[in-house]
Amino acid sequence: MKHSAGPGQGRAWLLRLVIAFSFAQAAVSMARPAVSYRALALGADERAVGVIAGVYALLPLFAAVPLGRRTDHGRCAPLLPFGVALIAGGCALSGTAGSLVRMAAWSGVMGLGHLCFVIGAQSIVARQSSPENQDRNFGHFTIGASLGQLIGPMAAGALIGGPDMAGTSALALLVSAGVCAVSLTSLWRIEFRTAAGRAGRDERGTARVPVHRILRTRGVPGGIFISLAVLSATDILTAYLPVVGEHRGIAPSVVGVLLSLRAGATIACRLVMTPLIDWLGRAVLIASTCGLAALLCAGIALPVPVWALAVMLVLLGFCLGVGQPLSMTTVVQAAPPEARSTALALRLTGNRLGQVAAPASAGLVAGVAGTAAPFVMLGGLLLIASGLGVRGARPRLPRSVAGRVRVRRGRSRSSPRP
Repeated sequence: MKHSAGPGQGRAWLLRLVIAFSFAQAAVSMARPAVSYRALALGADERAVGVIAGVYALLPLFAAVPLGRRTDHGRCAPLLPFGVALIAGGCALSGTAGSLVRMAAWSGVMGLGHLCFVIGAQSIVARQSSPENQDRNFGHFTIGASLGQLIGPMAAGALIGGPDMAGTSALALLVSAGVCAVSLTSLWRIEFRTAAGRAGRDERGTARVPVHRILRTRGVPGGIFISLAVLSATDILTAYLPVVGEHRGIAPSVVGVLLSLRAGATIACRLVMTPLIDWLGRAVLIASTCGLAALLCAGIALPVPVWALAVMLVLLGFCLGVGQPLSMTTVVQAAPPEARSTALALRLTGNRLGQVAAPASAGLVAGVAGTAAPFVMLGGLLLIASGLGVRGARPRLPRSVAGRVRVRRGRSRSSPRP
């Protein structure tokens, strides 16, 4: 079953969705460091900050599959303003909270809102994109996330600082709530009623596909793991590159530029993803970029000069830009048609588990083997993801060669046996 944009509907809906996602992601990327700074200002230690950050990822784990089920059998668009309201409310109330318990609770609300928005948005892209356009549309959709991740931390850094850390971090959280609210201005005519109505008619009354059946479908577990590995690499890179910079005497401003180079390369990758897929194919592209990213992550552990580190981070950002959008397409096309939103929700559940487990594992490894060790761990994780990509790869021949092979096969089948 295919629900795609009809003739004349164009791709304006995708542009509006990317704009809305950019503002929502920028708000979250701005709020998360602000929450940590405000918690520290309220007397939290490193463990308490870790718990507050963990609640952001843990609470959505229990809501992902039910939200995916609901989206499989109805409209997707209502989840978007609902998610914006939860994100904005969580940001604003975190800025006014006077206790660490309340901050943890509102951080969880923020994470739940982000989950609602992403499940709704990804389901719209899957439903309104024809199979041949899903890679391109998911790639362009994730540009919104990259833009938000590029702008949000810089905005937070510009607002937070000085002797009044509690006041400036609260201001950053209130501003992030306003930034998120701006995304509402782009959430019009996002979902075509014809596609939504057709989905409801076709899937209403259809028996729910069990989660274990979805997870056993060929391609779904690999897509989930690839997404988890790439997101874990991005998160740990953001968290531990400042630590590496501190040990090597690299100024925080330079570390910020290095992280911005990584984010910019990710955006560039997603702009040229379609010709890369046409050239290599989805599975080969995933396998090759994850394999190269594994080597680059391990290379960061080496005491290289800053210019070499910048080159590695640009290449790494380009490679990491492939995994998220293509894992979405892999999961969507592998899952049963009546359970695609649930499969995307399971993918997001894997992402959240990675966001909880990967930093904890990285911290344990860093405590035992040094600050560069987490990057070696990431290299191993990405190497496994590359192997999963190789398993799904099929050899691709140039079109002219493939045509000659098909002709020869046809002749051999039609020729009489001796």
